[in-house]
Amino acid sequence: MQSRLPPLKALRAFETAARTCSFTRAAEELNVTQTAISHQVKVLEGWIGFRLFRRLNNALVLTEKGELYLPTVRDAFDRLRESTEQLKGIDSGAALTISALPNFALRWLVPRLPRFQSLHPAIRIKLLTAPRALEALYDEIDVAIRLDGVASHLHFEPLFQGSMFPVMHPALYEDEGLRSPADLRRFTLLHVINSQNDWRIWLAAAGVKRADTEKGPRFDSYALAAEAACHRWGVAMAWGPFIEEDLRRGRLVAPFDLKIPRERAWCLVYPRNVRKQKVELFRQWILAEAQTMASGSGDYAPFNLA
Repeated sequence: MQSRLPPLKALRAFETAARTCSFTRAAEELNVTQTAISHQVKVLEGWIGFRLFRRLNNALVLTEKGELYLPTVRDAFDRLRESTEQLKGIDSGAALTISALPNFALRWLVPRLPRFQSLHPAIRIKLLTAPRALEALYDEIDVAIRLDGVASHLHFEPLFQGSMFPVMHPALYEDEGLRSPADLRRFTLLHVINSQNDWRIWLAAAGVKRADTEKGPRFDSYALAAEAACHRWGVAMAWGPFIEEDLRRGRLVAPFDLKIPRERAWCLVYPRNVRKQKVELFRQWILAEAQTMASGSGDYAPFNLA
């Protein structure tokens, strides 16, 4: 008599291949060969009696029945993980793996994380800033912090929005006679590679015309651009609240009142219907931190869902 449950190894291969849309990436994730993944998927298809994948223009896509089956399989694995976490207990030294981009991690999260650790000393924190696809939330990471987005299987919970404004070394501000936004045409502008329009947007809002927003060194993060500004290299475009500590300590000054609100919000990202205790503890803590930060400053505010 055939077992009522499909083979677990085949289900795992199907879920991973469906999530990565690739037998090759699934094989890399599960540390097996591509042939093994293909074989396990065929085993599962033979067991349930219908195809789960089809190839379209060299891409791996789910069939209609595969689309219907995937949420159930994914939920089953999620429940197994969550139940195991609960059996192990939070006091067993559970690790919380957080993925955050470098600027957010360095200038907002790291200064606050000791407070979370003091509240929950049994949780071992692992913070990653190397690029991670959000699909890694199912295996490699527990939570991520990203700008808002949409994914059917992920929840984006807003934390706060920021504002964009120029910053510079206080001595450079005093020595070079910067008195109006138009004077910025005489200064070296520091750029962030992935946000090339920052200066164009801010200068246009300030009413500055004929400014050359192409010249100047480029950096791959706001943190590096801000550090360059701290060493008098030029004027950087900063995002509040990530620059607050440098402003407080006097390493940098914001010469103008004009601040451009950010359209997108920073969000805590985690799988929908997650039940991990450590994730819920971190979620409650970071939402409270974001609310506390926003209530103490007029430069940024919590994202308002109303």
